[in-house]
Amino acid sequence: MKRRITPRRSGSVTAEPRRPAAAIGKTTRAEQLRRQLADEILRRGLPPGASLDETEIATRFNVSRTPVREALRQLAASGLVESRPHRGAVVAQPSFERLTGMFEAMAELEAMCAGFAAERMSPLERRDLEAIHEELRMLSHDGNPERFHDVNERFHNAIYAGSHNDYIADLALATRVRVQPFRRAQFRNLGRLATSHAEHDRVVVAIMRGDRAGAALAMRRHIELVRNEYEIYAVSI
Repeated sequence: MKRRITPRRSGSVTAEPRRPAAAIGKTTRAEQLRRQLADEILRRGLPPGASLDETEIATRFNVSRTPVREALRQLAASGLVESRPHRGAVVAQPSFERLTGMFEAMAELEAMCAGFAAERMSPLERRDLEAIHEELRMLSHDGNPERFHDVNERFHNAIYAGSHNDYIADLALATRVRVQPFRRAQFRNLGRLATSHAEHDRVVVAIMRGDRAGAALAMRRHIELVRNEYEIYAVSI
């Protein structure tokens, strides 16, 4: 069934509720491994240059080599692993330029999604976004960064879907997968959950007002602050 889009006089669009192209389903074993290995790398449990043998990792986590191979591939895309032909993989450290490039792309893609969402979100999608935002508010007081991160993923997915531009939403999600290890790490900073929620609040308010420019600006600033918070975390460990 095709999605119906009806232009409004204001130039914005409305659409039937649909399952977002950028939605994330149940966490796969490869994703779980990627998170665990990324945490160890960022916490220096696995230092730069350390060998990452697929067989050893599979044995350690009691899985086949298939999810290990996929996890290492994803970590290589983030710059945390270097794959060497015929020599296996080793822990790497992304360069300043690479990390800057990923965050710059993330900021612009998410800003576009937020701007479109301000114009195009249906009433139901807006209510769903507010409900997720409220859930994050409560979690910001619990001090559980892992749970906050999981709901935070839903928050950003809701904005991607609300942009009603599947192509940009897919690009945003693909980029976020690469940046995710660094975004997760910064939630461990003291007080970060509350400040992250406050940054989200500016985005939500602009979206609810239908303020495209304001929503894009608030989201871009949010991602810039995420980058700053990750740098603070990296220095502290």
